[in-house]
Amino acid sequence: MVTTIIIVIVSTYVIVNVAAYFLQEKFLFKPEKLPSDFKFKYGEQKVQEHNLYIGDDVRINGVHFSVEKPKGVIMYLKGNSRSIKGWGKFAIDFNRLGFDVVMVDYRGFGKSTGRRSEKEIKSDLQKVYEILKSRVDEKYIIIYGRSMGSGFAAKLASNNNPRMLVLESPYYSMRKVAKRYIPFLPASLILKFPLTTYKWIKYVKCPIKIIHGTKDRLIPFKSSLALANIKPDLTRLYSVIGGGHNNLHTFEEYHRMLEEALNSSELKPIDPEKSSLNFTRNKKAKQ
Repeated sequence: MVTTIIIVIVSTYVIVNVAAYFLQEKFLFKPEKLPSDFKFKYGEQKVQEHNLYIGDDVRINGVHFSVEKPKGVIMYLKGNSRSIKGWGKFAIDFNRLGFDVVMVDYRGFGKSTGRRSEKEIKSDLQKVYEILKSRVDEKYIIIYGRSMGSGFAAKLASNNNPRMLVLESPYYSMRKVAKRYIPFLPASLILKFPLTTYKWIKYVKCPIKIIHGTKDRLIPFKSSLALANIKPDLTRLYSVIGGGHNNLHTFEEYHRMLEEALNSSELKPIDPEKSSLNFTRNKKAKQ
């Protein structure tokens, strides 16, 4: 009897792991597919559509939101849902600050085609970046990654020399996120998209700006605290008090933080001789 119960438990556990391995993409990615003749329109914004063809069956579709005399260009890597049809509306937040915006859909999203894998998506984004830097000096390129896109953004920044890396609601690694929801499964073994942001950020050489809501229930704020501590000399963490995972854009503080982050190129070192940095507290002094 006991042996039978053990066999049933083990068999069930194995089946659940196998199912999780093959079905995980359905939970991780929520793509919206668009017809090939779909037209991107966003009010009065200037939009130009582009396609990058990789092989015979892979097309990476993207849009370029342009402004007059741009300060630079934002390469915006979106989250795991929908397509740039919906995400494109957020380009206005960067256009108003004087930046062009380039958004692309990952494989299987929007008009983009091809089988997804972490390796292939990273390769696709690198190809897009290379096209971008052939037209714009890297000192004018800012890589911006939101939620799932934050991992890909960190990887892209680690392999290149952009002006800045901005991460919105980033995760420490996708394994850590998975463990919060399926703690009983070996995420390190079955996860196809481990997305180890914490490893890649170690090799980023440009300034890093992180924006995260303190009430984010999907990806906890503490993940950004951990990421910010990896390269503290290059990193600035902005906390949106009360902000969740999908509503930061509804906070005026977020827009002020975005303006400050994008308009500053680096953190200036603090001179101990011209600040209180090295002051020591006199314990006997009156409070």
